[in-house]
Amino acid sequence: MSKILKKRMNKPGLSPGSLVHVGEQNVETVTITLIDYDAQKIVEKKGASLKECMISLNTPTLTWINVCGIHDSTTIETIGRHFGLHPLILEDIMNSEQQSKLDNYKDTIYIVARQLIYNNEKQCVEDEQVSIILGKNFIISFLESSNNVFNPIYNRLKNPKGRMRQRGSDYLCYALLDCLVDNYFLILEKVDDHLENLEDELFHRSNDDTLKKMHHAKRELVLLRKSVWPMREVISNFRRIESPLVQNATKLYIQDVYDHTIQAIDTIESFRDITSGMLDIYLSNLSQRMNEIMKVLTIVATIFVPLTFLASIYGMNFKHMPELEWEWGYYFTLGLMAIMVIGMLYFFKRKKWL
Repeated sequence: MSKILKKRMNKPGLSPGSLVHVGEQNVETVTITLIDYDAQKIVEKKGASLKECMISLNTPTLTWINVCGIHDSTTIETIGRHFGLHPLILEDIMNSEQQSKLDNYKDTIYIVARQLIYNNEKQCVEDEQVSIILGKNFIISFLESSNNVFNPIYNRLKNPKGRMRQRGSDYLCYALLDCLVDNYFLILEKVDDHLENLEDELFHRSNDDTLKKMHHAKRELVLLRKSVWPMREVISNFRRIESPLVQNATKLYIQDVYDHTIQAIDTIESFRDITSGMLDIYLSNLSQRMNEIMKVLTIVATIFVPLTFLASIYGMNFKHMPELEWEWGYYFTLGLMAIMVIGMLYFFKRKKWL
């Protein structure tokens, strides 16, 4: 079952900016990928050390530091100290249960986004937090787990003629957000396939598990909406932000991400309507099956009414009943009952009650 409402860990007595990990630990150790690039060259270092990250701060190239794992407060604190990050940013990075948001700290821009992941084993959608810090000539991204969501960005950076190699850190920040939003559509395609299979099951082989599956799908759509809807405000604020860190030329591309986010939200809303419609159809089918059962029982009871009446007549204890002495009386009564049953069935058939 997808987790919709997550428990928040209370931190009573701790001052703002205290580094306490809130959420699940998805990786054993923190891994860092360091990429330094400009228009002429690119240097990628997987498994980089904190010292190498600090040295890159003094280079003229653009630096992208991608951190997988947010549970180690020492790593987060060291990065924050050397890059001059506000303590509230560091606190938010380690709290993985936040909604998407954008905070402008003048010399840095902090963005919280949600990444959607399809768990093939559990057959459900999960979400993780992605933190992105935009600074002058550097980008720092934090992921909860080691995944390949940013692999398309890695591949684009390796192209020396690509637009990304010619632009600044604001364009890289846009590209990361665009990658996350594009990933939404990959997840929505899987959700769409699941809903199609569920719809086919509803009309052809519905059973007791169908209602559970529809309820599960409805909860997943609530999670999707909860994850994607706030991104609209984040992208909108990023598009309108007044900061020397974001160039006007980049804002045109951010508008495109905003349009894609709206499209993803509309898709989720349509899925919710489809799921609600399937639930109505399921309840309607259930009611129809119950009506069919009641109709059959009513017809059976109706058929036995005249038979019971006829049998009750000959069950009376009167002394003088002519048919009691008749040789063929018993068979005549059975035949009359059979004719009555056949006649009633024919009548019901003509009325299309059968």
